[in-house]
Amino acid sequence: MLDLKITGGLVVLRHEVRRLDIGVADGRIVRLAEHITGEASRHFDARGLHVLPGMVDAHVHLNEPRMGHWEGFESGSKALAAGGCTSFLDMPLNGLPPTVSVAAMSQKLRAAANRSSVDYALWGGLVPGNLKELEPLAAAGVIGFKAFMSEPGGEGEERFRRADYATLREGMKRIARLNRVLALHAEDESMVASLAGHSIREGRTGARDYAASRPISAERTAVRQALEMARETGCALHFVHISSAESVRIIRKAKDRGLDVTVETCPHYLVLTEDDMERMGPVAKCAPPLRSAEDQMKLWQAVADGKIDIIASDHSPSPLELKQSSNFFQAWGGIAGAQSSLELMVDEGHLKRGLPLPLLCRMLSLNPAVRFGLHPRKGEIAVGADADLALADLQRGYTLESGHLKQRHAYSPYVGRRFGCRVSATFVRGRQAYRADTQSMAEDAAEAGAWLRHST
Repeated sequence: MLDLKITGGLVVLRHEVRRLDIGVADGRIVRLAEHITGEASRHFDARGLHVLPGMVDAHVHLNEPRMGHWEGFESGSKALAAGGCTSFLDMPLNGLPPTVSVAAMSQKLRAAANRSSVDYALWGGLVPGNLKELEPLAAAGVIGFKAFMSEPGGEGEERFRRADYATLREGMKRIARLNRVLALHAEDESMVASLAGHSIREGRTGARDYAASRPISAERTAVRQALEMARETGCALHFVHISSAESVRIIRKAKDRGLDVTVETCPHYLVLTEDDMERMGPVAKCAPPLRSAEDQMKLWQAVADGKIDIIASDHSPSPLELKQSSNFFQAWGGIAGAQSSLELMVDEGHLKRGLPLPLLCRMLSLNPAVRFGLHPRKGEIAVGADADLALADLQRGYTLESGHLKQRHAYSPYVGRRFGCRVSATFVRGRQAYRADTQSMAEDAAEAGAWLRHST
């Protein structure tokens, strides 16, 4: 007998959308058919809904250990589940200590144990002084390493630090030997520091001043530098939160020439502009900053053309008071968007722009699962895969209110936004992790989250 049967939904497969029933046993999809007969312990009637593969969010900051008052595994994973995300990859900052050693990684895993509503894996960090930690971190199960080419901010001796040229080059050599991926925040530090310093000295500290201090040229320069080092070292690269079609074009050219490189962008670059940042204030501050409407249109074209590999949230929240400075350079930079990524892409990409759901789901789910070693268990709806599913109503929209948000601090640049779709339910390995018409998580949701390097 099946553990779960989901019937009547429009199922988004790798290349098509079909009306299929889904049969689940022991957490995995065991049947996909137009009509599944027989009994099941649980039944979910999905008529009127689309069944999407659960999002694999490759870029999330949940900030534990010791920074859970910003965001933690319990609250952050509830927000992800409410947004149709079933697996996330947690970045090595902003927890204290950052995940740059096995000892620090163990602290983070202890903080996550039995507290996540969805499955998860961890990034390790590449920073000055931790080259000898890369191999032990890889052996312990990190899915890759993250480095910054510009200063990541933060205070204190334990903060995550920018990788200088020597660290970056030697780190790439070692990461290549470990057969891991290096994720890069690509902005040229010398350019950013010079422009920001000049602006601050002249007392220009508004939203557009901040945006001008981190121009597309700073991103483009760093991308080219990193690609050159990757050619020399053979290191696989993943560029995170790329904000411009110009950078995408450079990365795709390198990929076409045989370099092992992927590119990620985020929903906020596709639905918000620098005009929104000026209007909303620091709640819409991020790095790289939001771009012009013209740049955004070019980025959408890259999405439509399949030139973007991965779409991820870069959920990086903080207490609201850190977002309330009148000086844009001093306010915390990070978008709180974990709960809205899938809905934004379905609404803006599919309902408004007509992009095929399979195309969007490859960027949201399949490609990150493949790139970071979670496929075939994760990333698509297929027999043998985990029953990680996001059921969405594309006929009934809603306006996002702060009371809908499950994250620790209930603010987001998307509050007040009208969505043309809504996630109705989320299943993680066949367990219900979220349902929109209930006030609390399903009883078994606490069991759903698993450390993926142990469970795959």
